[in-house]
Amino acid sequence: MTTPPRAASPVDFATYGPYAPKPKPGQSARPGPAFPNRITADGSSGYPAEPGRYHLYIALSCPFCQRVTITRKLKGLEEVISVSAVDPMRDGRGWAFREGDGHDLDHVNGFALLSEAYTATDPDHDGHVSVPVLWDKVEKRIATNDFRTLSLDVATAFDQWARNDIDLYPEALRAEIDSLNEFLYERVHNGPYRCGFARTQEDYEREVLSLFDALDQLEERLSTRRYLFGDFLTDSDVRLFVTLARFDSVYVTHFKANLRRLVDYPNLWAYARDLYSQDAFRSTTDFEQTKRHYFLTHTWINPSGLVPLGPDLDWDAPNDRGEL
Repeated sequence: MTTPPRAASPVDFATYGPYAPKPKPGQSARPGPAFPNRITADGSSGYPAEPGRYHLYIALSCPFCQRVTITRKLKGLEEVISVSAVDPMRDGRGWAFREGDGHDLDHVNGFALLSEAYTATDPDHDGHVSVPVLWDKVEKRIATNDFRTLSLDVATAFDQWARNDIDLYPEALRAEIDSLNEFLYERVHNGPYRCGFARTQEDYEREVLSLFDALDQLEERLSTRRYLFGDFLTDSDVRLFVTLARFDSVYVTHFKANLRRLVDYPNLWAYARDLYSQDAFRSTTDFEQTKRHYFLTHTWINPSGLVPLGPDLDWDAPNDRGEL
């Protein structure tokens, strides 16, 4: 019997403080997953791919969550893996379930706080509570919260039930995709955070130069091909898009990653718009929730709590990427 859904009490920074404490000097590494399990087609991992077995908890503001929801949509797995979103606002209690625009109560387990899923899985868990979370409705525990591999599992393990025949992780290219994904993770995904969390001018400048050197390389790569590996989508394109979608609206100002804007890169900007024109990318992107999350919850970076109105970007402007 499902527990009736409970709403968390309103966000209260005065009582609970911010969720993310001010990073310590030199701290830039993202905490590893508490439950780094894999979902496999043959069940060899202990978590077999099955329709209706798993529920995905996400935050619409989170780039790692969007990687999974884009993949779920591209594969046509909406009826196979259910999904619900937490409130993009969080205080010291972490991610919470409240009714609102784009997010709702937890109708699967009745949790008020996502931390309850963690303690239901491991009563001794007292570490980081992150999204995405894939909940196993059969075992009644978290199957995995591994942001590094979850999109790959969704892309590969559920083919038997996928409505769309798209291979985002072709076997012949897996070594190259893995290598590029590592570059994207270290230099592009984490780059803006390292800029924003830098504690000295020297650290900040080093991270900014590293980030924009990586973007310069990607700009060149995309000058002769529509997508990162040619004329077909891969998991790498999904991973790059979620950073580009947040770049000008959040990272340029909030994290001071402002050496150049996305719109200053002709190929990257057209590439991002090309992807956004596809429903799987557009329907999973929420610019306003993303801005509210970053500007209102990183209180040590933005103590005023003001959320910028801009930038006014035309994501629907035509592009000629299809001609490459």
